Amino acid sequence: MNGRCTIILAAGQGTRMKSALPKVLHRVAGVAMVHWSIEAALAAGSDDVVLVVGHGREAVAEAVTARFGERVRFAVQTEQRGTADAVRAGMTEVPATATEVLITYGDVPCVPAEALRQLIEARARSGAPLAMITTEVSDPTGYGRVLRDEAGAIRAIREHKDCSPDERAVRCVNPGLYVAGREFLAGSLGKIGSTNAQGEFYLTDLVEIAASAGGVGELAWEPISLRGVNDRAELAATEAYLWQRIADGHRRAGSTVAPGVCIDRDVTIEAGVTIGPNVVLRGATSLGSGTTVDAGCVLEDASIGRDVLLKPYTLVTRCEVHEGAQLGPFAHLRPESVVEAGAHVGNFVELKKTRLGKGAKANHLAYLGDGVVGPKANIGAGTIFCNYDGFRKHVTTIEEGAFIGSNSSLVAPVTIGKNSYVGSGSVVTRDVPEDALAIGRAKQENKEGYGKRLRERFAPKR
Repeated sequence: MNGRCTIILAAGQGTRMKSALPKVLHRVAGVAMVHWSIEAALAAGSDDVVLVVGHGREAVAEAVTARFGERVRFAVQTEQRGTADAVRAGMTEVPATATEVLITYGDVPCVPAEALRQLIEARARSGAPLAMITTEVSDPTGYGRVLRDEAGAIRAIREHKDCSPDERAVRCVNPGLYVAGREFLAGSLGKIGSTNAQGEFYLTDLVEIAASAGGVGELAWEPISLRGVNDRAELAATEAYLWQRIADGHRRAGSTVAPGVCIDRDVTIEAGVTIGPNVVLRGATSLGSGTTVDAGCVLEDASIGRDVLLKPYTLVTRCEVHEGAQLGPFAHLRPESVVEAGAHVGNFVELKKTRLGKGAKANHLAYLGDGVVGPKANIGAGTIFCNYDGFRKHVTTIEEGAFIGSNSSLVAPVTIGKNSYVGSGSVVTRDVPEDALAIGRAKQENKEGYGKRLRERFAPKR
């Protein structure tokens, strides 16, 4: 235990998002914005995290607790009266064992844990009661300006609306990330007033207090990872940045990732994976070493084993695909399907809640719903598992080595026995014994000369 707690401010309404959903719950690369902030705080070494909530607090608390359990506690800011007021609310939940407090935000998801770690180190080196992150921007409009004394030391922060013309020309700005000694923070919050253009209690006033009480530590950081999200345009830009950062991380870890790939935060990828352009990997998807995911595939909560080949434009949702299997192109695996080792699911084949056994093949134009397909079985083109009677779903079982001819309809519940055959074009309504041949189609009848009579009958009259 290091005696460190992080207060994350997440009480704002976020009106510019134009959404009934609380701003911090909007998803970025697969998870809520606020989850990024919490995970960064924990990864930076915080023993405790206090989330200050207000607008939509029940929904925020529910979503955060579902992911983090008791690692996050909540404080309520009942009326939004400024950032200092929010931190005062947060301090009510900071445990007595905390000696140092980090302050971050629920709508700044790009801040990496490394920035927070270095900020903590900057305060330790300076011996100051407070340290802050600063950054240089080309257009500082809207930011609080960092004001310095003649020696270059930070003396105050001036909010944009309160700046003089000369102060507005300053490009070194305050992104609002601080770390402070607990005693200094608790003693200084009561000194902050609301005599300013907004009539709010500015947390930035804490900087001037710290400058007079021992100085302010400083960490300069790149602006791109400090950006906040205020509207959906900024949300999209932030997500694009995080997707790029995630992809670069997997590249450095030993996988080939083409441009234009969207990889969510919770996706896991072993070294040696190849991912083609415009692939989307969502949720808790995992990819084993040696797997190739070709162009345009979309995977969500998919467990993909080693040495799997996913050909272009394959969709997989909440399914398992085992080692050496092949999918696609244009295959669709719906939830609860399992493709075992070495099995093939070909173009325009759809699986729904179906298990395809080792080495089994369904290579063309088939619908396999609510089925169990044994090892090395072969499913011909155009085969349909007729699984729904209008009221209930029924299971089709195809045992090991069975061969299903093209354009067959298997009306469930039905079992096709081991090493048996189903003739092409059959409609199978009864179980087929092992090693049997099932033919379920009407007998062909040829009527000689009938084609000519039909043409004479239906041809246009001139």
